[in-house]
Amino acid sequence: MSKLAEQVQQELMQAIDRDQLILPTLPEVALEVREAAKDADISISALAKVIGNDAALSAGIIRVVNSPLMRVQKEITDLQTAISRLGINFTATLATGLAMEQMFQATSVVVNRKMREIWKKSTEIAGISYMLCRHFTRLVPDQASLAGLVHQIGVLPILTYAESHSELLADPLSLGRVIEQTHPRIGAKILHNWDFPEPIAIVPGQCLYFARNSDRVDYVDIVQVATLLSYLDSDHPYTKLDWNSVPAFAKLGLDPNVDIRADEDLSASMVAAMSMLQ
Repeated sequence: MSKLAEQVQQELMQAIDRDQLILPTLPEVALEVREAAKDADISISALAKVIGNDAALSAGIIRVVNSPLMRVQKEITDLQTAISRLGINFTATLATGLAMEQMFQATSVVVNRKMREIWKKSTEIAGISYMLCRHFTRLVPDQASLAGLVHQIGVLPILTYAESHSELLADPLSLGRVIEQTHPRIGAKILHNWDFPEPIAIVPGQCLYFARNSDRVDYVDIVQVATLLSYLDSDHPYTKLDWNSVPAFAKLGLDPNVDIRADEDLSASMVAAMSMLQ
């Protein structure tokens, strides 16, 4: 690790330990949707009213409900019908995740490009997580997709830091190393700060520990497998790992040596899932 990367990582870790790191806050519309969804008796029209205050979020919900993965027979164009089709819980979870897209923006061209790359990858992994959860577990698919969307949330404060430190911004290798080493811990802290449920809040901190082997399948396992599958046919270092040694595959009942795309139904679901949130 370069001297610069070591120095920055040390500064960030000290800031975390001292509660001095400025953490991002959830967008207002996400907070409003989460608050509304706490009401077990909330109606579809009431939730639609909250989401409808944000045009981009409304469009995102409608885009998802019309995605190939949802298999609607006739195009849905209004928000209430979309919520009715997705269900209130899924819609609320989805809205929380989609609202975060606006956080992945920066004034610096370089940082903004990096943030958009990370968001695009997160949506891809979120979609695959949804598909894996639905086909191979009894967990909740919308929670799996949320876990995929937030697993890299810890990158945001690092890139915000880089935006005001030109020497780090000018050294992509050091920046990449700092992100790799630091974002899991920061991400876990952010999600705990946002009061996310524990099964989701632990995902950023544990999803890159591929030797992890918990008692039962959970959202960390799903995001791990989704992450690896997202790099199929690439030269990413994850493709060089021995996937047989990753317990998450066995816990999902997946043979890592069998190309999931060989199964036509699963392959179609995977392709649809990867584009669901994009």
